[in-house]
Amino acid sequence: MGRYIRHACAFCALLLAALLVNAARVQVVQSRVYDDSPANRRGVIARYGQPRGDIMVGDEPVTGSVDTGEQLRYERSYKDGPLYAPVTGFASQSYGTTFLEHAGDGVLSGTDPMLSPLPLWNDITRAPGRVGNVVTTLNQDAQTAAYRGLAGRKGAVAAIEPSTGRILALVTSPSYDPGELSGNGEAVSSAWARLNHDPEKPMLNRAVRQTYPPGSTFKVVTAAAALDAGVVTDLDAHTDSPDPYRLPGTTTRLTNEGDGCEDASLRSAFEWSCNTVFAKLGVDVGAKNMAATAAAFGFNDARLRIPFSVAPSTFDQHVDRAQLALSSIGQYNTRATPLQMAMVAAAVADGGQLRAPYLVERTTRLGGQTLAGSGAHPLRQVMTPSTAVRLKELMADVVREGTGRRAGIRGALVGGKTGTAQHGVGNSGVPYAWFVSWAQADDSPQPQVAVAVVVEDASANRGEISGGGDAAPIAQGVMRAVLGR
Repeated sequence: MGRYIRHACAFCALLLAALLVNAARVQVVQSRVYDDSPANRRGVIARYGQPRGDIMVGDEPVTGSVDTGEQLRYERSYKDGPLYAPVTGFASQSYGTTFLEHAGDGVLSGTDPMLSPLPLWNDITRAPGRVGNVVTTLNQDAQTAAYRGLAGRKGAVAAIEPSTGRILALVTSPSYDPGELSGNGEAVSSAWARLNHDPEKPMLNRAVRQTYPPGSTFKVVTAAAALDAGVVTDLDAHTDSPDPYRLPGTTTRLTNEGDGCEDASLRSAFEWSCNTVFAKLGVDVGAKNMAATAAAFGFNDARLRIPFSVAPSTFDQHVDRAQLALSSIGQYNTRATPLQMAMVAAAVADGGQLRAPYLVERTTRLGGQTLAGSGAHPLRQVMTPSTAVRLKELMADVVREGTGRRAGIRGALVGGKTGTAQHGVGNSGVPYAWFVSWAQADDSPQPQVAVAVVVEDASANRGEISGGGDAAPIAQGVMRAVLGR
């Protein structure tokens, strides 16, 4: 009898061990599978069971959390939602997260391991994680100036601090209130449908996700290539450029909006934006050198993140000479985001050096202790320092006495370049008005801001002056805000 009892005890012990092993398998090995199952709502409930961390501009949060008292308890709220939407994105219980809400989700939701000293213990106890904040590089005054300057017109503004790469402003218009998408009810579904079907595309981040033909602002890149390659050695020497200029291998004649471009010097051609001079310069530089210079500025780079992804700006490397001529004046297949063109202006302002732009200064605990800083950002030499000095001189001439005079600021040295980009079938669309610029206060040792502005529905005529008329005043407002003028 005792033998049977011992066998029964051993069998029961084996069953108990099997149960413990299975429990461990479920709790440890397969926990992620169950956590990620659509049928398991515990993770979702826990995610919205505590207030979300904040996105900060300076010392002020531009986000918050609202206690709804529902099962998914806390919804995201936004201060000045349309103003900061291109930066924050949205955090929706129905549609997920975008932009900084997505890139910083680990810190904002409390799932980042750096927030917890004992992450394994939290996994065992299932205690809610501590949330943190994301501190941006934005300058509140510059952001506001850019948004007010666009005044609802379709377009975008990007501003960078040249010496660091810090993004000071990132604005798109028209915009939307991301708070409309925070919850999960019928109103949220209706707002989602309305915003996605709006022909004005208010949720499109035009500053970093939309590329445009940069038009004459690309002549900054072409001038840099020509100077670095030695095609031009004297800013005031004649360039042997005809007007009109026949595109190589074609019968098409390229013309200018104004007079005085025939055989113009680089200084004069840059100041008055002569298409014929820069088209010929691009051909003289050659496709290989033009493509290399464009790449140095950041064109054709699909890896740029700020920390969310940026649409790559493009310069076609496989072109014939006629196409190269058009590409060199910012037409044909040349496309750029406003952020990319701000990078072009920043490289000129900073002696030919380009620092990778970034939007997050640091992440912190709720008490303010830093979790992670912005880290090291790549630096590359785009052009020789001497070329950058001459380009700064050319851009300053544009503002002092050329097409960019409306960007001038008393007490500061300002450089700029206007542009009008044709588009549409047969160039039938209303031109895009561009302006790229940088500014340096008279009492500052270095330029403090570089700006790019594009206005899609420019009200001015089709001439080169529309960039100076529509976009330059917006850039001036942003630069004034950064300089405190």
